[in-house]
Amino acid sequence: MILGIVQGITEFLPISSQAHLLLVPYFLKWNYQGLGFDIGLHWGTLVAVLLVFWKDYWKYLKALFTPLPNPPHQGEGNESKNSSPLMGEDKGGGDKKMAWFLIIATIPAAVAGYLFEKQAETILRNPLITVFTLVIFSFLLWLADRKSADTGGMTNLTWLKSLFIGLFQAIAIIPGVSRSGATMTAGMFSGMNRKDSARFSFLLSGPIIFGAGLVALKDFVKIDTIMIAGFLASALAGFAAIKFLLNYLAAHNFSIFVWYRLALAASVLMIFLTR
Repeated sequence: MILGIVQGITEFLPISSQAHLLLVPYFLKWNYQGLGFDIGLHWGTLVAVLLVFWKDYWKYLKALFTPLPNPPHQGEGNESKNSSPLMGEDKGGGDKKMAWFLIIATIPAAVAGYLFEKQAETILRNPLITVFTLVIFSFLLWLADRKSADTGGMTNLTWLKSLFIGLFQAIAIIPGVSRSGATMTAGMFSGMNRKDSARFSFLLSGPIIFGAGLVALKDFVKIDTIMIAGFLASALAGFAAIKFLLNYLAAHNFSIFVWYRLALAASVLMIFLTR
């Protein structure tokens, strides 16, 4: 249950769930819980994001497979000139674009996971690497937060910006980077405000968690009461974390998370050097 709560909270806050699933056992001198157990915790966070955003996913999925209507003839009206491509004013075209933006942003992480899966489970699971990535991506998050637009939303997305966010998500295969933190950082660098960068990050988490879970099913061992407890704790904590961050960012910046990451990095370094 402790690991489930840790996974649920840290998957969606920009503080790295991989780092915490590595560091909590390290701090407490527990044996590593195993990849199969981690998979169960990740499926819990998938349930959390589906509970919050199922209407959005259903809307984008339908739009992806729905043909666009014929464009109006010239002179029939000026509505199409002023319509926003991502606000639903183009009779489905915006939803279809958003669906493709999510697909494009997912591809780099899928490729990185396929190519570097073994490295992520072995040589990258190093406390010193985690210290380095926690610090570097704290600075990037701070910089993006300072440059974040006050009014720019997901309407600012383009194909290239989606790919850029996807590349940041791919880097998050390294513990300490934080998938949510990296994609929120890239989103703000791409012109989105804090809240919409978080929303797009959460929407991105569904496909990548689902895909990673399917690939890792070969390492899944069994379903028992321990697994169920971790799964439920992860789902509930993840749901709470999503709701909290969306509300929090409506009036606050990311400073608290930057300082938390730096404090965590200092703690890891101190424990590593004194053990």
